[in-house]
Amino acid sequence: MKTKILISLLTVFLSSESGFSQNQQAKDSLTHELQEVIVTAKQPATKLVGSSLISTIPGTNLANLGTALDVLAQLPMIKVTDNVVSVIGKSNIEIYIDGRPMRDEMELQHLLSSNLKKVELLMAPGASYESTTGAVLKITTRRNFVQGVSLTEQFQLKRYRKWSVMDYLALSYRTGDWEFFVNGTINRNNSVNKGTTTNTLVYEGKETIVGSSQFSSFPTTTGVVKGGFNYSRGAQSFGAYYRYNPERGDFSNSGSEWLDNNPAIARDIDKRIRAHSHIASLYYENTFADKYLLHLDGDFRSACDANDVATTYPSSTSRAVNSTDKRTSTLWAGKLYLNFPLWNGEFTVGTQDSYTHTSLDYRMLNTDVSEYIPSSLTDARQTSTALYASWSRMFAKFSLTVGARYEYVNYDLKVDGKRDDDISRRDHTLTPDLSLGYSFSEESQISISYKMATVKPPYSQLTGSLNYTGLHEIEGGNPRLRDERLHDIRLFGMWKGFMLQADCFRSLDTYAFVKQVYSANNLQLLMHPVNIDVSALSLYLVWSHPVRFWTPSVTAGLYRQWLTVHNSRYNKPIYSYYFDNTFSLPQGWSVTANISGSSQGDMHTNRFGGSWFTMDASVGKSFLNKSLTLKLSATDIFNTANNDWTMNTYSVFVDKRQSYDLRGVALNIIYNFQPHKSKYKGSAAAEAEMNRL
Repeated sequence: MKTKILISLLTVFLSSESGFSQNQQAKDSLTHELQEVIVTAKQPATKLVGSSLISTIPGTNLANLGTALDVLAQLPMIKVTDNVVSVIGKSNIEIYIDGRPMRDEMELQHLLSSNLKKVELLMAPGASYESTTGAVLKITTRRNFVQGVSLTEQFQLKRYRKWSVMDYLALSYRTGDWEFFVNGTINRNNSVNKGTTTNTLVYEGKETIVGSSQFSSFPTTTGVVKGGFNYSRGAQSFGAYYRYNPERGDFSNSGSEWLDNNPAIARDIDKRIRAHSHIASLYYENTFADKYLLHLDGDFRSACDANDVATTYPSSTSRAVNSTDKRTSTLWAGKLYLNFPLWNGEFTVGTQDSYTHTSLDYRMLNTDVSEYIPSSLTDARQTSTALYASWSRMFAKFSLTVGARYEYVNYDLKVDGKRDDDISRRDHTLTPDLSLGYSFSEESQISISYKMATVKPPYSQLTGSLNYTGLHEIEGGNPRLRDERLHDIRLFGMWKGFMLQADCFRSLDTYAFVKQVYSANNLQLLMHPVNIDVSALSLYLVWSHPVRFWTPSVTAGLYRQWLTVHNSRYNKPIYSYYFDNTFSLPQGWSVTANISGSSQGDMHTNRFGGSWFTMDASVGKSFLNKSLTLKLSATDIFNTANNDWTMNTYSVFVDKRQSYDLRGVALNIIYNFQPHKSKYKGSAAAEAEMNRL
């Protein structure tokens, strides 16, 4: 019977022209951590060490799946949606590969599963990380000590509603203690989304409906060129790299707008995007007296993003609305820390400093619209410095980690050349963290932790400029957003194949989006972020246990929040499940089949629609002694994924219905010649600032 089922699965996967993806984008920013796999009879197992889950990959069913993304998608509590990694129940995750921060999502797609050694998920990141970090995913690759040239070529052809193609080539040369590397990626992606938005409100004493439809296409071409070197001899190592990332995009949206029962008006939106960024990074590491580890990181980032937007109404007398915006940003960052043994434990002390300068030049070219959406020039500068210390120790079966982080931030905002004294500020914060674990046995552990964090909103939400999105709709940021103060108490337990994760959150001044009437000479609705206070509980139960060639993983989850905004309550819980399956077959074949679903429920001010059954699947095979891997994957096979949501704020009810471009098939071809891991040991000097930019 099992053989017939497997044959049927293979037949479906190889002949299908439709695919599966994660059921929807992560509705909550809850993240989860990876686990250590202890290899037993070539099957993955999970071990909780303190507050970290650790998984070892070699010799397991996951080792030959294809790429690191394929492996992460099969590990409990880790989700991969459209090449984006998230952790269930966590937000603001950081991903490190061999000690260096992941700079773009393509890195995991280029890392082969056969080169993975260990995956660690830090459930309670200590003071060494930004206070905003909810979880840390640390990936360690295998050490293949080969000299000479290594080459990796990866090609992907993908068909959703449109064709997309990606090609990646990496060259590395190692001689003695030196390693030189260069790689490049070109990605041509085209996505299509469609949907409708209906706004209902009482305006001037009568019920009013403002609606719009969207059918958008977003072809983009991106490239990455990266080159650098590493040197390692004895306890000393250093290295540097430079990366250039250009992007060209041409967004088009053919839709319509309507007001009440009036006939819909055709509307076309065309957006031209031209962007590029430069990143230079270096590190130095040395161990003194066999116990003092000194590590230094430095980063520089410069980016420019220019957009031209034209909104036209071809069948109406309404004038075209044109606008331009240009955003530039610069970041200088440094991180220095010292690690050494202290009181039978490990002590780390360090400093993390950065300077950020961002500017946004927005120009509204329509004189009528400029009366309520004016042009503006926003200039923001931030100087940040942090001192942190952390100590960890094992006491028999107990593990303890304590830490504290002090941060000073000087934020200066100018609008049209004039300093805004109400928004510019200087902040001093002290954030502690504590984690305590106990091991009953090899198969039974528990840990509890507390963390306080200061979460700064992204720079894109701090802008005071407004964007025209329709005859009666505006979108914008909010320069008056305050920093969030987050308190998180976390419980994590493990017993044999079961894991339990529970988090209690209290967020003060986090931000959520609202829609309300905007003051203008006609009806205008403004969508923008505001500060809110919210309490929430997340609870996830996981079971995973390998059965010969089959490795199943089942997750059942609950997210429940308590939030009231302008007399509207958002307390409906979200129930979710994930059922991941990996089949390791003879002759290098591997099959995955992942099913997931979630109920309707509230996340901040949004009530997301339910989607109880979505499915992804893949089939792959390795050739030439695992140097060549072919994989065919299908996402959203039954076309059930959606991103529908409603919102009811300030007496404006919004009903958004949209279909993501997730259903499709993809073919991956990977060839690897003399692979070996990079020795780059650099870390992010200011990872949180990188993410905000």
